[in-house]
Parts: sequence; structure tokens; C-alpha cells
Amino acid sequence: MDMLKDLESLQFEYGVPEESRTWLFLQGRFRGLMIKACAHATFFCKLFYVLRQSLYENQTSASLSPGSSFSATPASEPLKVGIIGGGHLGKQLAQVLLRFVPLPAESLRISTRRPEALDEFQKVGVQCFYHNTSLVKWADVIFLCCLPSQLPNICLEIQTSLKKTCTVFSFIAAVPIARLKLLLNHTNILRPQYQCANDFVNIWGTDKEITAALRDPAILQATCPYSPAGGITLNIKLLEGIFYAALNICTEKSMYHSHALQVLSELFLSEHFKDCGIDKASCPKFQLTDFVSKAYAKNLSQKSSFPWFDLTAVQLKETPFSQHLSKNTALQDQLSLLYCATFGVSQTKEQQVVSIGSLSQQEKRPQEPDAFSVTGYL
Repeated sequence: MDMLKDLESLQFEYGVPEESRTWLFLQGRFRGLMIKACAHATFFCKLFYVLRQSLYENQTSASLSPGSSFSATPASEPLKVGIIGGGHLGKQLAQVLLRFVPLPAESLRISTRRPEALDEFQKVGVQCFYHNTSLVKWADVIFLCCLPSQLPNICLEIQTSLKKTCTVFSFIAAVPIARLKLLLNHTNILRPQYQCANDFVNIWGTDKEITAALRDPAILQATCPYSPAGGITLNIKLLEGIFYAALNICTEKSMYHSHALQVLSELFLSEHFKDCGIDKASCPKFQLTDFVSKAYAKNLSQKSSFPWFDLTAVQLKETPFSQHLSKNTALQDQLSLLYCATFGVSQTKEQQVVSIGSLSQQEKRPQEPDAFSVTGYL
């Protein structure tokens, strides 16, 4: 309960000079960006959580190649998430992850210069300390929530301790992903990019915790990757990066590419098609050429895994999945449904049409696909 809500003289706006009030929209934009960032991070972690659980449950599958280390991993191993930075964003993100993934407290750790300021998390069992190197050695996913000025030193500190399989998710808008790749000497990086419209409409509210805001269907649907509501849009390259990151998890487990496609199709597509329970053949399925070039697919043997994808290249270049996603409105529908289902909210057909219609406004794609990437598979 906000005890100051009806006390006009104690509101933030009361002390702002009249000539400066035109800038008050930035307060709503900041809140909108915070809510979207936390929501998209949660979607990413929930997908990884579900995927890992599915892989553990199928660890004896015949599709695993001989010599796989997958069977040596205990089925109960949780997703381990680390946050570097315990400021406003770091704390809000931790609350949302604990509420919606849901992560057990022991699977979340925060490294910050002021761990004593995170007493509320330590009370519920979240480890809070100041040791970035220790955090990245432990974590499967690292969220960078520090200041841009702190980033070079942090990267220098952690780059030799980062596991190849650790996914780094950066919220530092001032540092582009190509620069992050150089600073970290790491390719498994995701970085959301947001575009704010000139005609900003504040639908984000002011007096709700972000966990409460994401239980509001209108606010949640405004955070949908394809939605232009609220005047803030997400570059869809993040979605591409998330799917290629999921394939990297399968590659880490030495899964045949056919099995990896089957797992992704069952988890992320079939669940939301009504006919799938009756006729499995009618369920949509990912194809090999949805993710790799036709030339690379032609030379990939049946008992091969996907290559290890450079997620920074995926987010900077045109990929096979870019074209598949932009042309396939049914897939866009499924991803919107999957996104809302992550937070326990159902999306109507009318809402899907409004959201998906904004794709062309969210990003400018190259005229021709990049067929000559360094790795040769995109």
C-alpha cells in the first residue's frame, strides 16, 4: 500500500518546475523499459529451465551420440542464475525471476559491491556477495546489470572464468554486442535492443511492484516481443538469439540435430496447437534449414550435432531463422502464445493480430541474407 499516494505535495511531479514537466514522460519510459527487460529475461530463463528439464528427462534417449557426457549429469540439476549488479535493475530482476520462473533461492546468486544492501534476498536464501569470478564459475546464466563505467573492469575480471556454455545476458544499453564480445572474449551473449516511439503512451503504471505489474494482462501483453503497445518495441533479433542459444544447449549435450529439432518443436510449438493431441502429424515442426544454410545442411550427417552458434553473429547478421520467422505468421502466433503462457496469461486471437502487425516497424533488416558468415553455417 502506498501511503503517499493521495498526498499531492509529496509526489515526485509536485517539485518539478512547470517548464520541465514536458520531460516527465521519461519517468514512464524508464519504468516501461524496466518492466520489459525483466519480462524478457524471465521468458528466456523459463525457456531454458523447461528445456533443461526436458533434456534431463530424456537423458537415456537413443538419439544421444556415443560418449555423451549428458548421462553423467544428475536429472535434478537446477538452472543456476547469477546477477552482477545489485542496484535497482538487479533487485527487480531477482524478484521477478524468483516469482515467475520460478527459481529456488539457492539457484540464484547476486554479486554486488554492497551485498549488505540486499538483506531482503539473503533472508529468503539467495546468496549475496562481492566476488564476480566465483559467480561466473558457478552460473549457467549471467545477467549484467552494472553501470557502463564498471563494465570494462568486470569483463577483465571474469573473462578467463567464463565457461563456454555460460550464457551472458547484458542489459547495458550503452555497450553494443560486438564490443561485449571483445571485452569478454565470449560468443554466448544475448543483448536486447529496445526502440522508443516518439508518441510514447504511458501504460506502465507508477505504483505497482514489477512482479505485480506482470500479473496485469494489459501490461504483460504490452511486453510481448511483437507488441508495439506502450511505445517501446523489442528488436526481434533477441528471439532469434534465444532459439540459437537453446540449440547450443542441445549441442553441449552432444544431441543429434534431428533430436534437437524434435525437442524444440515439442516444447515450443506443439503445446499450443489444439490438434496436436489428436493428430501428431499435424503439429508444426522445426526443420534443419530453419536454422542453418542449405549448403551446410546438405553436408551434415544424420549423426551429427548442430555446430556451436556464435550468438553475437546471430544478433548482428541475417540468418536462416530470420527469414523463417519473418515469413511464418503461424510461428509468430505460437511464440506470442508461448510468451504469455510463461506468465500464466492467455492471449486472444485479436491481440495476436495487433501484436504481430508491428514486426516491420520494429527492425530494419538487410536487403540480402549474409551467406558468407565466418562460420559458414548461417
